Amino acid sequence: MRLTESTHADGEEKRELPPFRNPFVHDLRFTTAQKLQIGFMTLTLFPIRLFIAAFMMLLAWPFAFIASVGRSETAVEPQCFWRKLVDVLLRTIMRVMWFAGGFHWISIKGRRALPAEAPILTLGPHSSYFDAIPVTMTMASIVMKAESKDIPVWGTLIKYIRPVFVSRSDQDSRRRTVEEIKRRAGSGGQWPQIMIFPEGTCTNRSCLITFKPGAFIPAVPVQPVVIRYPNKLDTITWTWQGPGAFKILWLTLCQLHNEFEIEYLPIYSPSEEEKKNPALFAHNVRRLMAKALQVPVTDYSFEDCQLATARGLIRLPVHTCLLEFSKLLRALGLKRVNSEELLQDYGKRARELQGQRLSLEDLGRFLELPVSDELRHMFTLFHENEEHSMDVREFVIAFSVVCRPAQTLDTIRLAFQMFEAEEDGAITEKQLMCIWRTLLGVGELEVSRLFRAIDEEDSGKISLESFREFVDQHPDFGEQYLYSDNAGFGSSSPSHAANGFCADFSPREQKKLD
Repeated sequence: MRLTESTHADGEEKRELPPFRNPFVHDLRFTTAQKLQIGFMTLTLFPIRLFIAAFMMLLAWPFAFIASVGRSETAVEPQCFWRKLVDVLLRTIMRVMWFAGGFHWISIKGRRALPAEAPILTLGPHSSYFDAIPVTMTMASIVMKAESKDIPVWGTLIKYIRPVFVSRSDQDSRRRTVEEIKRRAGSGGQWPQIMIFPEGTCTNRSCLITFKPGAFIPAVPVQPVVIRYPNKLDTITWTWQGPGAFKILWLTLCQLHNEFEIEYLPIYSPSEEEKKNPALFAHNVRRLMAKALQVPVTDYSFEDCQLATARGLIRLPVHTCLLEFSKLLRALGLKRVNSEELLQDYGKRARELQGQRLSLEDLGRFLELPVSDELRHMFTLFHENEEHSMDVREFVIAFSVVCRPAQTLDTIRLAFQMFEAEEDGAITEKQLMCIWRTLLGVGELEVSRLFRAIDEEDSGKISLESFREFVDQHPDFGEQYLYSDNAGFGSSSPSHAANGFCADFSPREQKKLD
């Protein structure tokens, strides 16, 4: 796969790629001076800050517990004087906790709307558990996993803000959640505002991914809210692939000062068309927020996280084309429930073509699709600029990676079947480079050292059997022979911790809710 320019139907050249860096990856690197600072702060300031933060949470617990006792979870009640006092105390305690963590000044722009004006606040981009700062500042409700309320101390604090809980064990959870959001949003401002992160998962803030429609189904005015962390060193971001939760906490508390900005944008009232079409409503709000943030939008979605961080033999580089490829598959209607059957059919027909190169029109016939902008865009991912043709076997390999991201060996087996010579069932170094280049979604890749390590007899060819034996003996061959020889892979391993502020954060939990 390669990064090229696409030609639109009107003949105008438009640069489509690379659109953005992988939004689900955060590669954190330090200079020598930064490492020395972190080491010094670890021994001095870090334990003090950690102690104060823990103490503040414990201090907040009894107030939140007392204020939650006897309060209805389904009906809103007038807030009496002592509960208002508790609310002020909790906000103060939480502010001290954030101050102790290095968030000394929090910049606030714009005016927060009243609940009667905008019952829903849509926040983005969502990139860390530090995004809880605006929640503790406002004590607004959020959407959370029902299991969160059982976490000691934290669960009590969560229950105080009266969140909308999503239950993983309830098959009807999504419908109930949407109905509860609609009920609260239609209360005329009696219920607290609901803060929703419509992206549904954490990214590295390089773009805004597809918004989930939950915040927009009630068809009520929303207030878009953008958040920024304008720090020189980004220790905040907690994505699917990058530093884990505790490492992010440790590194952030080791910084002298952490900046945080929150900007309340003007209230967005949906048109009649947007009220009938939540996806359009979400799209337009996202575009408005992206403009304020000065970042692009992309149709990458929650399910692309699974591709970016699948636990297979390989780790995708930061600038992989496979996320773009996955988006185009959805647009073309090729990501279906029966994708496995489709994959087998594509693989069989690709073998029969024996490396014959296809034009754009040929690709359309192969996929049984008409030529469209999306198909043309996909073609640009694979074609050679000089020939304006492509090897459909590369498409099949990429399709296999996207449909079964954790089954790397199955994809490699399929690739060998398509590329191997009939006489000996082996492939050359050039063919291995083509396979791995497509597996990783990159334009250039150095595989010579990997090939020589597998080809111990120096025959110039390797078989699937010899590759599997090599993998068994070198399970970390990617780190040893691929990532170290090629730029853009980063140095962090996937982080699969759950995020309390995203009800749908982990792939496993997402499947249970679908």
